[in-house]
Amino acid sequence: MDTPPPPPPAAISREAWEGCSVLLDINDGDRLAFFRLTPAATVKIGNKTCSLQPLVGRPFGSLFRVGADGLVPCAAADAPSRDDSVQDGADDQVQDETRDNRSLVDNNTAQNLSSDDIEAMKRDGATGDEIVEALIANSSTFGKKTVFSQEKYKLKKQKKYAPKVLLRRPSARSICETYLKKSPARIGFMRVDTLSLLLSMANIGAYSDVLVVDMVGGLIVGAVAERLGGTGYVCSTYLGSVPSSIDIIRMYNLSSDMGSRIVQVPLSDLCSMQSSGNSPSVLNGSSEGQVVKPEDAQAVDTAVLDEKAQLSTEQPTDMEVLNPSLDVQVENSSLDCKGGDDDSIASKSKPGKAPSPEKMKYWNEHGFSSLIVAAPGHEVESLVADLLPLLSSSAPFAIYHQYLEPLAKCMHTLQVSKRAIGMQLSEPWLREYQVLPSRTHPHMQMNAFGGYILSGIRIQSEQVTHK
Repeated sequence: MDTPPPPPPAAISREAWEGCSVLLDINDGDRLAFFRLTPAATVKIGNKTCSLQPLVGRPFGSLFRVGADGLVPCAAADAPSRDDSVQDGADDQVQDETRDNRSLVDNNTAQNLSSDDIEAMKRDGATGDEIVEALIANSSTFGKKTVFSQEKYKLKKQKKYAPKVLLRRPSARSICETYLKKSPARIGFMRVDTLSLLLSMANIGAYSDVLVVDMVGGLIVGAVAERLGGTGYVCSTYLGSVPSSIDIIRMYNLSSDMGSRIVQVPLSDLCSMQSSGNSPSVLNGSSEGQVVKPEDAQAVDTAVLDEKAQLSTEQPTDMEVLNPSLDVQVENSSLDCKGGDDDSIASKSKPGKAPSPEKMKYWNEHGFSSLIVAAPGHEVESLVADLLPLLSSSAPFAIYHQYLEPLAKCMHTLQVSKRAIGMQLSEPWLREYQVLPSRTHPHMQMNAFGGYILSGIRIQSEQVTHK
């Protein structure tokens, strides 16, 4: 009698809940910051300190504005619509053709409203939108500007006097983009399109057993666990006796089932078990469910030596991307606020425990279904030589590195030894476009480098024959 299939994993909530991690997008990407929704969590925008409690129970994607009592949800009518802006641009395009900015002179005399008048409006309780409308009404040159210039003027004043806060769900994409802006060395300068190619080339899917070497803070481990959705296993292996830091997975809001599928084991244990066939409990001296504690020894991660300050207990672990020109600050931030770790769903699942002896034996007999390596600070050729025998036959692998030469040497070695086929050495390329009426063009400033990926399929060397 066939055993029934396992029940599907529980869906991730569409609404923010107490203790979850959230990503706040302030002023359309001018600042990005991770927070954990605890009763004491606050964010400081300008001179106002706002509690994050209004975010609890709100769906991800909600837009907030800074009101007199803190963060206030924006009404549907207040939220800008791209369709409306496109229609307005099309309607005004004809009349805008006869207008330009050649006669405008920026001599700071066009605005009739002084700073004292603005402060008086704030004391009287005027909202940010009212101040913006007053600035537009008292500008002698606003009506002479083109439609595009008027939109830029409104947006600039809105960011200063009426900032908007967008509640975003932390995902593999948003986490990667945030770290790439603030601290690219922490994630090995990995771009979001590179991360997606790694998952695709390694054929990450449901019920896969994925072997991961993550020296980029846990970004890869969290992305793989997110894609598996509570099925299969993510085995994070590491060199030496001290596990690499995977702190970033705390921001993924992984459920208990997803977190329990993340295990950590030293590479030496996997190699020794394969060569000798010993029990994993004898090799690592631990029992099932034992949690590896990186704080028992000083972690050594050569990929992020220059970012050790972020891993210190004296520094907050939340990430923020801040435009220095904006008066926006953080207070009592996210992941290190009081009671934050106890309220986290991800912390209850305790990701990073040691695998059970039965699972180790299964992997020893059948091998892993795929491999992802992201270890920019280690020698790739020798590392891959130890990892490939742990895979099953015809298992795909994907290796990321910041530079081309290490991957080229590794590719040559694999070709000579006939241990892999279908190998490709790729350079990801991404171009972002601005899409606006009559202003569609590539972004003026882009990231021109995304690293390199070596992908292929592992085979047994004795299976290769010459005709």
